[in-house]
Amino acid sequence: MSIIVSKKGSNAQIIDKSDFTNESSMQEYIHNNPESIPIYEIQKDKKLFVAKREFRTASGPVDALAVDKDGDIYVVETKLYKNPDKRKVVAQALDYGAALWKHSVDFNEFIEILNNESREKFSLDFQDKLMDFFNIDDDQSDLLIKNLMRNLNEGIIKFVILMDSIDDRLKDLILYVNQNSQFDIYAVQLEYYEFKENEIIIPKIFGVEAKKTVNKPENVRKWDRVVWFEELEKRRGQEEAKIVKKLEKWATG
Repeated sequence: MSIIVSKKGSNAQIIDKSDFTNESSMQEYIHNNPESIPIYEIQKDKKLFVAKREFRTASGPVDALAVDKDGDIYVVETKLYKNPDKRKVVAQALDYGAALWKHSVDFNEFIEILNNESREKFSLDFQDKLMDFFNIDDDQSDLLIKNLMRNLNEGIIKFVILMDSIDDRLKDLILYVNQNSQFDIYAVQLEYYEFKENEIIIPKIFGVEAKKTVNKPENVRKWDRVVWFEELEKRRGQEEAKIVKKLEKWATG
C-alpha cells in the first residue's frame, strides 16, 4: 500500500511502503517508541512501557517485555513477514510466557533484572522510571508492583505478536485462541514508510474484537457478610447461625 503526502493540499507525493531492515530494528523502534503498539485501542488510557529487550528465559529470550500502569505484563514477539518461521510465532510467544512465569519463584530477582536495564538506559531504578513514564505517585507505583507480582505468580500474561505484515490465517488463529481460551493475544501490524528525514508508522491491532466466551459462568453470586450468614442459616439452621454470629461478635470485640 502507498500513502500520499502533500503540503497544504499541493505538491502531493506518493510514498511506497518501506521495510524494517531486520527484526532487531523493529524491536529497537518499539523500545524507543512504545506508543507504536496501540493498546489504547484495547482500553482508552492504556499505554506500554517496554521494560527490557531480550529478556532471557529457559525457552530463549523474549524479544521485548512490557508493562502497563495497571501492572499487566506483555510478552512482545517480533517477526518479519518474510521470516519462514512466522507460522510458529504464537506458540513461541506462549512458550516464552510459560518460561517467564517461572521467574515468579523469585520476584526480587525478576525486578532486579528490570532495575539493571532501567539504570543502564535511564539512570533510574525500574519503579522510579515507571513513576516518571506513567506520571503516577508512590502509592500508585507500589500498587503497580504488587499487581505485577500477582500477575507473574498467577501466570496472567498478555501477548503481542508484532509484524510488518499480518495475513488472514494469523488473524483467524488469534481470534480463535482469544475466543476459546483465557489467553489475551494481539497481533500488531506496523506499516513502515520513509519520507525524507521522517519515518511514518501506521499501526493496526487485531484480536481486540474477540469476545471471551469460555469459563464465564452466569449469575455468579457475590458474597458479603449478609449473604454469607443467609446461606449459613439456610444450610445449617437458624440456631447454628446465631452461634456463629455470637462468636464473630466476641472475636471482633
